[in-house]
Amino acid sequence: MATDIAIDDFEEHRPVLMGVAYRMLGRVADAEDVVQEAWLRWSGADRAEVRQPRAYLVRVTTRLAIDRLRQVQSRNEAYVGQWLPEPYVTDFGDTAPDTAERAVLADSVSVAVLVVLESLSPLERAVFVLREAFGFPYADIAVVLDRGEPAVRQLAGRARKHVDERRPRYEVDPAERRALTERFLAAAAEGDLQGLLSLLAPDARLVADSGGLSQAPLRVIESADKVARFLQGAARKSIADPSFRFLELNGGIALLALSGDRPDSVFQFDVADGRIQCVYIMRNPEKLVSLAKE
Repeated sequence: MATDIAIDDFEEHRPVLMGVAYRMLGRVADAEDVVQEAWLRWSGADRAEVRQPRAYLVRVTTRLAIDRLRQVQSRNEAYVGQWLPEPYVTDFGDTAPDTAERAVLADSVSVAVLVVLESLSPLERAVFVLREAFGFPYADIAVVLDRGEPAVRQLAGRARKHVDERRPRYEVDPAERRALTERFLAAAAEGDLQGLLSLLAPDARLVADSGGLSQAPLRVIESADKVARFLQGAARKSIADPSFRFLELNGGIALLALSGDRPDSVFQFDVADGRIQCVYIMRNPEKLVSLAKE
């Protein structure tokens, strides 16, 4: 039976474990399952042999996440429409004590980066997450993955090159992102086509994830005109008893649309040069469950 000390040790490191598992899997429920399994391994372990609880727990969590990721990737081959990561409420707490570390964590959990990470192999993704998001030394990652350090460095180089080539470079002040999100809500709610066009970059894109379980475009919509016209049309099909909330998801401000008390949609944006570059819409009800309690 787990002692109070064992419980305290695990809870101390839970935020890091959840952060690793979510970045590996892109699904809150899957990440929570992995962390729960890590707890079961920890509670049954001979902790007298564990010199560094954090290293042990990260190793267990990462290996479990790799196994789960292989299952999920097979399942996602039959996914209907576009895949986006499940919205994740970010509260870094004591995980990142300074601004620079918080910026790195926020970037590594952004929708744009998580979409790119989906194209990595499970091992490449694990190395990228541990190295780039949490700053683990190569030697420690080698132990986690039971690989030689040269092999880990090679995996890290491939993963970093792949991500750097594909992820967009968007830097925006949080206050500017909040202002743009508020203006987006006002324009979308009113079906204001010109207002929407004024917020969108000329080559703006819209990516929606419904999983085939609700209404949403199955393909990416490209160009400001087409995105704005889609949003204008969607505004005419208003949800029942609507309300809206701003909250921090995936390291940045997001807009949650509710129908009564039920989460209906989440809007997140990539922003650069004062314009929205990409609109992400989550409408898969299975990926909105965790927001019902927020």
